[in-house]
Amino acid sequence: MATKSKILVLGGTGYIGKFIVKASVQAGHPTYALVRESTASHPAKSKLIETFKTSGVTILYGDITDHDSLVKAIKHVDVVISAVGGHQTDDQVKLIAAIKQAGNIKKFFPSEFGVDVDRHNAVGPAKDLFDKKLKIRKATEAAGIPYTYICSNAFAGYFLPNLLQPDLKAPPRDKVVLFGDGNVKGVYVKEEDVATYTIKAVDDPKTLNKSLFMKPPANVLSPNEVVSLWENKIKSTLEKTYIPEDQLLKNIQESPFPANFMLAICHSVMIKGDCTAHEIDPSSGVEASELYPEVKYTTVDQYLNAFV
Repeated sequence: MATKSKILVLGGTGYIGKFIVKASVQAGHPTYALVRESTASHPAKSKLIETFKTSGVTILYGDITDHDSLVKAIKHVDVVISAVGGHQTDDQVKLIAAIKQAGNIKKFFPSEFGVDVDRHNAVGPAKDLFDKKLKIRKATEAAGIPYTYICSNAFAGYFLPNLLQPDLKAPPRDKVVLFGDGNVKGVYVKEEDVATYTIKAVDDPKTLNKSLFMKPPANVLSPNEVVSLWENKIKSTLEKTYIPEDQLLKNIQESPFPANFMLAICHSVMIKGDCTAHEIDPSSGVEASELYPEVKYTTVDQYLNAFV
């Protein structure tokens, strides 16, 4: 067996980053997390950092905006996975410069973890973020850095606990509001599975300079199908209200951030079908559940069991 790549995760204490750090350790990769000094003293994050240390993660202190600390951290590893939040997307140009200078990285995963930013129909603040991510792709390729782009589609944790309604905290048992006609297929992937597939791709030559799409077959569902699964579990039929596209666009324009951002993501996924509207081009993309059939991913049906 070839030795497993050493992995550096940026944004490891963030939403998807913590799952990636855990998956990396579980898969036996020597794992490093770049952490800001200020994050280390944050009450909730400091606890997470302690669990990282206990599980064998090497904590490196530095910042995506500090070139020297970045280069120093990158020299320790073979692969860099960025899971920085949307507000730091632009800062990844500094990460690219550091990777280029270090000269030892065999693969870079920029922070994507959503729909394919090269092919989408998003509006408003979602479009703005996707455009920034696309610029990072172009900068990565221009620098000649080997890469894998993670197109994980929709996080289950954002959409399923509220039955596709961003303003709810639990799945409703009486009535549901759906966007569009409810028939557009999305893809909903549990965060742990996103992380598992991402780490599987690290040392896989089949993902080199490709996009890794996550479209596990049981999780390619329309809103109406998701609601139907829920109705079967609670043995009840929900009253359904459908919000047409023009009304949703109006709501996006009139809502403050971050509500407008989540509504714009709903528009992209549930009305424009940005998770499923494109076939995967084998010359530039591969599908995770086909590539790694050994991964027993959580289906939407199984995920919803936790809320019954």
